[in-house]
Amino acid sequence: MTSDNHPFKRLQAIVLDPIDKWMILAMLIIYVMSLFLLYSADGQEFVQLEKKTLHTFIGFLLLWGLARIKPQILASLALPAYIGGVVLLIAVELFGVTVNGSTRWLDIGPIRIQPSEIMKIGLPMMVAWYFQRYDTDLRWYHYLGAIGIIMVPVALILKQPDLGTATLIMASGLFVVFFAGLSWRVLLITIVAAIAAMPLMWEYGMHDYQRTRVLTLLDPTKDPLGAGYHILQSMIAIGSGGVWGKGWLNGTQTHLDYIPESTTDFIFAVFGEEFGLVGNVILVLLYVFIVSRGLLISARARTLYERTVAGAFTMTFFCYAFVNMGMVSGILPVVGVPLPLVSYGGTATLSIMVMLGMLMSIYNNQPHQR
Repeated sequence: MTSDNHPFKRLQAIVLDPIDKWMILAMLIIYVMSLFLLYSADGQEFVQLEKKTLHTFIGFLLLWGLARIKPQILASLALPAYIGGVVLLIAVELFGVTVNGSTRWLDIGPIRIQPSEIMKIGLPMMVAWYFQRYDTDLRWYHYLGAIGIIMVPVALILKQPDLGTATLIMASGLFVVFFAGLSWRVLLITIVAAIAAMPLMWEYGMHDYQRTRVLTLLDPTKDPLGAGYHILQSMIAIGSGGVWGKGWLNGTQTHLDYIPESTTDFIFAVFGEEFGLVGNVILVLLYVFIVSRGLLISARARTLYERTVAGAFTMTFFCYAFVNMGMVSGILPVVGVPLPLVSYGGTATLSIMVMLGMLMSIYNNQPHQR
């Protein structure tokens, strides 16, 4: 029996060849870290730990399955995914479940889903598919058409209201526009126009609680028991961790329930308290490594669709990690954004895994992989 026909070699070819092994290794390290973190943040209970393990297992199966599908086939799903996501967002407006003043969820039988998570995937795919159709003759009005595609789901998400998610999903679509070849001059003009429009956005485009979040960011001590509570407690937790941290299961802010949403949006504060600056640096380096691998896949892509989707999914992953760490550290306003691969949450975990699975599909389709 030759080495190529050895059962272990065949198994390796089936399981490992379609995926970027180094990226998967970084993801697995983050996942193992998240298990220890979630066990501590959840009061040493196993309920959320077991559910996260199930969500992650299903996510890895999705990732592996998507990695074996050709990007051209996945591209054909862009239009149905986008239309389906928009229909679900309209359904949220009509029949959605309201929690804490926001209507963002749909109950479908025993399952509760958040359709905006679907748009994290469907929107970049749709904009990339749209550009692919005009690959050889992209004109300025095609970029305007892409902006229209982006603004439909963004407007629906803003009505929920969910400014944070709407902004990040809009960014995911704009990343596609950028990777499609938008000139730096147009990009600079757009940024200047956006800055100039901020006063109008502040006055007419934001709810009172959203303005309060921005003002609280500037000075959280003005309302330490109200609007500033989340930021102050998370900053205290991260600061008290010092360089080396207090140690696993020894976070006082965590176990005395001072940190709100400690298993979801503010889990990074738990991490900072128990594992300190050293742990934070390790986590950031793992995220940077995943992002760098994703951008490398984008740079090596063979088609416009593959390049723009790979770049957009990679930068979306980066944005979610950056925004979550930024809000918990007190340098960005508080928005409902989970920490990728770490926070508890089934829909968020699966959406991240699907994005990374499509990234692996593009990786598997590159010349050095054949």
